[in-house]
Amino acid sequence: MADIARSIEAQPLTADAWVPFGWLPVADTDPADGAHRLTFEWDDVHLNVISHAPQEIVHTAHGLLCDAMYRHDTHTQALLTLDVLSVIAVAPSDVDFAGSGDLDAVRVFLLRPLDSFVLHRGTWHWGPFPLGDRPVTLYNVQGLRYAEDNAKVDLAERALAVEVLVPT
Repeated sequence: MADIARSIEAQPLTADAWVPFGWLPVADTDPADGAHRLTFEWDDVHLNVISHAPQEIVHTAHGLLCDAMYRHDTHTQALLTLDVLSVIAVAPSDVDFAGSGDLDAVRVFLLRPLDSFVLHRGTWHWGPFPLGDRPVTLYNVQGLRYAEDNAKVDLAERALAVEVLVPT
């Protein structure tokens, strides 16, 4: 297992806390509806259902190990958690993970079934990953060619792995 540079507690997903990373969809009757737009630079918007299993990640004594982050520079990504409690770690797009001070910008959010959110283009993210023994299923809107636009930073290689502390 990678050395842990920092432990971060999962916090509730709220619109205010999510602002640096994207936005939370609102009801069509909300005056803020339409204030944000999805962006797909390659005009390849795609809808599917994806999942992440607990076996995809390392589990620690107190939570989960975030040892890498990913981002998409050509499109936003919209997700809806469908079934189980999960967590997502995020950082703003301007973070370059050059040193431990960059971990100050990382946040972890607890996601409940039917929570929906949008990631800004370039937002670093890890997950969502489930908290239990079942995979998390996600309704996913992102670029069809996301694999061509899937930058990765290896946090473990840089000695910047984050332990995601989960509620008990």
